[in-house]
Amino acid sequence: MKTQEIRELSVKDLKERIESEKANLMRVKMNHAISPLDDLSQIKKARRNIARMLTVLSQKETNQSK
Repeated sequence: MKTQEIRELSVKDLKERIESEKANLMRVKMNHAISPLDDLSQIKKARRNIARMLTVLSQKETNQSK
């Protein structure tokens, strides 16, 4: 997910999306523990997407409180 797409989401949608991405990351990690993944970059991409979303969420919450 691109940063521009993330910035367009509302705070509520962003929080929901973060939770679903975290669940997806846990599922991918569990699957990797059971049988190795063909594409290990899935884990890296998921972590970075979560980090991007958390950053934008933090920025939005800071801007709202001002």
